[in-house]
Amino acid sequence: MLLNYKNIDLTYSETGKGTALVLLHGFLENSTMWNFFVAEYAKKYRVITIDLLGHGETGCLGYVHTMEDMADAVQAVLAELRIRKAIFMGHSMGGYVALAFAELYPDMVKGIVLQNSSALADSDERKANRDRAIKAVKQNYTAFVRMSIANLFSEDNREQYAAEIEDLRDQAVKTPLQGIIAALEGMKVRKDREVLLHFAPYPILLVLGEKDQSLIYAEHAPQVEGTATKLVTYPYGHMSHIESRDPLLKETLEFFKGC
Repeated sequence: MLLNYKNIDLTYSETGKGTALVLLHGFLENSTMWNFFVAEYAKKYRVITIDLLGHGETGCLGYVHTMEDMADAVQAVLAELRIRKAIFMGHSMGGYVALAFAELYPDMVKGIVLQNSSALADSDERKANRDRAIKAVKQNYTAFVRMSIANLFSEDNREQYAAEIEDLRDQAVKTPLQGIIAALEGMKVRKDREVLLHFAPYPILLVLGEKDQSLIYAEHAPQVEGTATKLVTYPYGHMSHIESRDPLLKETLEFFKGC
């Protein structure tokens, strides 16, 4: 489905009935990453997927897409669907968007799953890595995309999931250059929202991978200490929805029941 939003096409889908469940994809991904989960979740929930700004079939608004910009676009879809409250699940960048949404529209949130994501802002080193990524994608778009996707899987899984990696690459290269750069710029300047893990009045689930090269486990696991946020750890990389698909499905369905 299409929504005209600030003179761009904003693409979303709606499947099933029940409590609203909003699925937010990550960087270089689009809403198709959720296909398996939509089929399962829609048996009990009203599932909404959204192509975030500059990704999938959704257009670009500018040359910096902040997490707040993306959250406002999500809110526009929910307003169109007359949804007042929802559970949010975001993969990587989608988790950053979910947290930005929770800060902007706290009364609309029933629970959040941060899948291979974080409430922490970028470190100085990570900001520098984003700048290098922007330079690299400008120099060789295809090479950047191909390398980025493979690195999201743990090394011992790359051969097993070779077909999935190739499919993800095919999807990722459809992301426009402007969309890639705008997302990198937006992630670089995002706020630290660790306070939400401590004081949110709704449940939060954090999913991390021990061998995640994108979000280093030892740096991000401690953020749940002293909070009610539940941490679930899987033994692989950044792509838990593929590398640990069935355990993630079971864990999230259990979490949703508690929301």
